[in-house]
Amino acid sequence: MENKNPIIIKKIKKGGGGGHHGGSWKVAYADFVTAMMAFFLLMWLINATPQEKKEELANYFQNYSLFEEGSGASKKVPLDTQDSAAISVSPTPPSATGSSGTEDKSPEVQELQKQLEEEIEQKLSDVKDQIIIGTFKGGVKVDIMDKNNAPMFPSGSTKLTDSGKRIIGVIAENLKTKKNRLEIEGHTDAKGYSNKDFSNWELSTARASSARIEMESHGIDPARLLRVSGYAATEPIIKEDPYDPRNRRISLRLYP
Repeated sequence: MENKNPIIIKKIKKGGGGGHHGGSWKVAYADFVTAMMAFFLLMWLINATPQEKKEELANYFQNYSLFEEGSGASKKVPLDTQDSAAISVSPTPPSATGSSGTEDKSPEVQELQKQLEEEIEQKLSDVKDQIIIGTFKGGVKVDIMDKNNAPMFPSGSTKLTDSGKRIIGVIAENLKTKKNRLEIEGHTDAKGYSNKDFSNWELSTARASSARIEMESHGIDPARLLRVSGYAATEPIIKEDPYDPRNRRISLRLYP
């Protein structure tokens, strides 16, 4: 007798329960765990590093460049002089020095500060109220400030006044026989600049380069320069009054 009932065969597919995602979630989870381990290791290292080492590391990365020591991203800016240079426009300067900075008590730094103070007292006593000499961790900082009726630069100009040239000349003459590496910074007050294509950033940077040219004319070896930078009005000395003329200044950082 012929069996007319059809035979139904069910085939069950075997596989993981991950569906179309497969094991990709495992890879993502492993990446997450690795990242968290790296993060906590970094936090542990930061916590375990002495403050002095942290400051050294910060100073290193502020001055580090793939191209040349101490140079930053460079930008050409116009100068009133014929000599121009590629100089860095730096929105984040090193920490301020002097009364608000970390004082350095090392013998080399203290001796350099003393020599500069004596030179200023002897040769620039009439303008010494425009000059602040202080220390920071690793060196000496000299701020040469504007004063009403005695500016370093005419308003909006990148050419040094006779008074500005005299001050920088005396300091350069004191330093030219030494081997200190140095940085030159330009700072402005908070007053806006009328030329939209030439702001306080360009003005402060161009003034720093004018100071560089003047120092080199007095025998400072260009190879000693680490950085020539402009900071616009981001680092006022007179913080309670960003329009104070003393905020317009040239700052020199000297490293024994």
